Amino acid sequence: MSTKLKNQLAQRAQSGNGQALTINQLAASATVKKRFEEMLGKKAAGFLSSVISIVNGNDQLKVCDPNKVLACAAIAASMDLPINPNLGLAYIVPYKGQPQFQMGYKGYIQLAMRSGQYQRIEVNEVYEGEFKVVNRFTGDFEINPEGRTSDKVVGYLGYFRLINGFEKYEYMTVEQVEAHAKRFSQSYGKGFSPWTTDFDAMAKKTVLKRLLSKYGILSIDMQMQTALIADQATPIEHDDGTMDYEYPDGVTLEAEYAVHDGEVSVAVPETRPQLTPEQ
Repeated sequence: MSTKLKNQLAQRAQSGNGQALTINQLAASATVKKRFEEMLGKKAAGFLSSVISIVNGNDQLKVCDPNKVLACAAIAASMDLPINPNLGLAYIVPYKGQPQFQMGYKGYIQLAMRSGQYQRIEVNEVYEGEFKVVNRFTGDFEINPEGRTSDKVVGYLGYFRLINGFEKYEYMTVEQVEAHAKRFSQSYGKGFSPWTTDFDAMAKKTVLKRLLSKYGILSIDMQMQTALIADQATPIEHDDGTMDYEYPDGVTLEAEYAVHDGEVSVAVPETRPQLTPEQ
């Protein structure tokens, strides 16, 4: 553990205000238990235990405001997504002293399939030589696996087919993904960034999110809308039940998604929308 983190932990322990409460103490409170039981039922205890384990096993999360950590956990709980790094569905990630809620690309697939509107949804790597035809007018792509000439990944392809037969593709080259990350993530290129530690997963999530935000069924699915907006955010809860989202990463990857009158659109808003329990 670094000296800086040790000092931050010591300051928290010496603090006399509410911030001194640990994640263990907050999670054990009747108010928190009730809140998560309302969302998860009998699964609440196990979910909170996993959150506690994740925080206690991460020195950087230990120094984050535990209220914000639990707010991140509540976003995942509201979508019934486990906070378990090994599953790749959703994460709580520390960044610049703030906890961030982060979706995994597998989490988006999970939400889409749960909606009952998707017959199939996939996102995969495309290797050099696999492209056979690209029709830019229809948005269709044909992949020829037998044409693969090397193990070099040249792009990522997302695809879904709805139960009504509508289908759509989204393709981005590796260069396009990198340009996108450089534009929307200030942490890109840094050693701790998920773009550095797991570029493949982040690239898949980028392509899948673009596909779903542009062509997916979102107006009737608040879980998917919440996932798009809350990803890579630190949630700030207010006494009146409303929630704001702060983005420690500055202009993040998710800055191109906004909600207007119940519809998710692609944009670069100056500020983020508020979501209330009624929306």
